[in-house]
Amino acid sequence: MGRYWVFIFFRFSSCFAWINLGAGLCALCLAGNAYAKPPAGVLSGQVTHVSDGDTLWVRLAANSQSVKVRFQGIDAPEICQTGGDASLAVLKAKLLNQTVELQTSRYDDYGRMLARVQLKGDDVGAWMVQQGQAWSYRYRNSAGPYTSQEQAARAAKRGLWAVQGATEPRSFRKQHGPCSVKP
Repeated sequence: MGRYWVFIFFRFSSCFAWINLGAGLCALCLAGNAYAKPPAGVLSGQVTHVSDGDTLWVRLAANSQSVKVRFQGIDAPEICQTGGDASLAVLKAKLLNQTVELQTSRYDDYGRMLARVQLKGDDVGAWMVQQGQAWSYRYRNSAGPYTSQEQAARAAKRGLWAVQGATEPRSFRKQHGPCSVKP
């Protein structure tokens, strides 16, 4: 019986050694990974690509790493949805090749950095909603952070609100699924 317990002890201790070795190697790989996710905080960089009205790519000033950024607090039309091309064009004209500041909070389920984007101290998300190119992102019972900008755009019939029956991207995706054409 004693030999059995000794065998079990050595069997488990070698398993733990392999687990510790694997964890150490993973930590080493992540530490040296040029594509590791930057931490939440305030970052700055140059906009290199605009995918749609609420997603862009930024080359970070700190390490020249490019990150995909999803605007926090807005929801722009899908690229295949009515208003999607206009929203993309407006954001591209404003931000492409510009240096922006990102107030990051976390990453979404798709690996995109969620951030408030500022250009020369101005909140670009608020500006997009105010121009009628995006909705204030609604979450649960909240009307979103840019409710007053959305109400002003609706009242002035700017952008999306110039057309009767604009559909929120969330409803559009539920009804039609994701866009099959990627810009």
